Amino acid sequence: MRIHICCVGRLRSGPERALIDDYLTRFDRTGRALGLGPAQIHEVEDKKGGGMSAEAALLERALPKGAVICAMDERGTVMTSPEFADKLATWRDAGRSDLAFVIGGADGIDPALRAQADFSLSFGKMVWPHMLARAMLTEQLYRAASILAGSPYHRV
Repeated sequence: MRIHICCVGRLRSGPERALIDDYLTRFDRTGRALGLGPAQIHEVEDKKGGGMSAEAALLERALPKGAVICAMDERGTVMTSPEFADKLATWRDAGRSDLAFVIGGADGIDPALRAQADFSLSFGKMVWPHMLARAMLTEQLYRAASILAGSPYHRV
């Protein structure tokens, strides 16, 4: 199952990019034998300043056809890492070939796009900067693959 992280904004080189790239490399290495990956980031940017609706249109174009859509949203479901791993495995085992995580811009995800999501995931009640949310998501993807592989990376 291919993983797509569709997000608003361009991440420049620096410590955040290095961290995200490291976790994506780890995920791809660990997930390959599990039928997970590769993972890639699709960045969109609303250069005209059209707000959430313009960002939503750009994000929709980045979503693969037929993908499971998971909105990253503070109103979403809060899960433990093992629960998240099980969710990924369930989608994979159901034969879904693509899973797209959607990370909105500074104002979040347009309500119309959020309504299209198959699932909403939250990293808690706090709102996180969208660039930091990418790093947190890539780490959790790697952690989920490690859990499914029986690796000691995740400790309870």
